[in-house]
Amino acid sequence: MKRIAISGSHGLVGSSLVPLLMRAGYEVRRIVRKGSEPNADDISFDAIESGRGDEVFGDVDAVVHLAGENIASGRWTDEKKKAIRESRVESTKAISECLARMKQPPKVLVCASATGYYGDRGGETLTEGSPAGSGFLSELCADWERATLPAARASVRVVNIRLGIVLSPKAGALAKMLPPFRAGAGGPFGDGHQYMSWITIDDVAGAILHSLASDKLSGPVNLVAPSPVTNREFSETLAKVLHRPAFFPVPAFGARLLFGEMADALLLSSARVQPDKLVRSGYAFQYPQLEPALVHLIQK
Repeated sequence: MKRIAISGSHGLVGSSLVPLLMRAGYEVRRIVRKGSEPNADDISFDAIESGRGDEVFGDVDAVVHLAGENIASGRWTDEKKKAIRESRVESTKAISECLARMKQPPKVLVCASATGYYGDRGGETLTEGSPAGSGFLSELCADWERATLPAARASVRVVNIRLGIVLSPKAGALAKMLPPFRAGAGGPFGDGHQYMSWITIDDVAGAILHSLASDKLSGPVNLVAPSPVTNREFSETLAKVLHRPAFFPVPAFGARLLFGEMADALLLSSARVQPDKLVRSGYAFQYPQLEPALVHLIQK
């Protein structure tokens, strides 16, 4: 496997994955959004939607699909939900159907999903075999994964990576938490009892590379560290690493006032997820424990 097509190459995950793939000796072809002007080696999403699979992906060994509307970039209005759904489900369906039409499709499709699939589950231990939860995010993830079925039926090995909370100092949840915690104004959301299934950006990139290479992996794969923590534990550990207090919790009603429905789905819900398939397939986490992970990321 030498040539990989990737969407979302400039996003949080893609911008860490692409350099890792190139260091590992892979040639990367970027999938660019509709209406943009592709470079010579890029793949246009317009061409993918045309269904010309052999022309578009004929020289590609694997596809990694990461692109999609940012779920946490604003309140979940009806319009925002529609944009989130279309950017994930419809784009995945287009890629999957394009691959299915090929005479010799790429060997593997790694497609983003999220641990939001499980919904709010309290302290229940969740694995890839656990059923879906309820609510917008759970339904979105279920439809998102279902959109890869055409490729799977065409004998493409499909890996649906259920991403947990990706920790990076550059973007995402940790980047947003760092300023208030550095100012000594951080604290848990709500009662802090909800579980956070986290993973460092380093392990996300490493696990995707592992998923591309490992024939053992297919279907849903939880991309989370093996040591989920409660929101209170996360807040206390981050404060400890920064040598700051964590005395300013955000009450549940305050989070709902600020973020609406998104607060319940992303900030106050609890998902205690385990990476069973990754562990069984032999993936070795670089940062399995939270405190060393945060020290590494903050120094980075």
